[in-house]
Amino acid sequence: MRKDNIRTDDPIGVKYDAGKVRPSLVPTDSLIEIAKVLELGAKKYSPDNWKLVTPHSRYTDAALRHIYAYLMGEKNDPETGLSHLAHASACLMFLIHFELQESKNV
Repeated sequence: MRKDNIRTDDPIGVKYDAGKVRPSLVPTDSLIEIAKVLELGAKKYSPDNWKLVTPHSRYTDAALRHIYAYLMGEKNDPETGLSHLAHASACLMFLIHFELQESKNV
């Protein structure tokens, strides 16, 4: 039965979102750690300064330095006190952003 275009006999609501991105799959605690890195960068340089850095391969190098430090047993960056993996993830996010922007401009 319907009342104001709402099914009243269906105990479960309907939402047509099949095939859409599910952001809830991304672990929030990890994103918060990455956001801490981004906040630090915004204070140290300026918000969105990362978009101006060239060549973009500098972020590949930075990500790898953080990953190597982590693999050698250092969990946190000594300069910031934040996770090397969060720093590396921020760099990788920047690279993904640049790649996506380039594909839009092709």
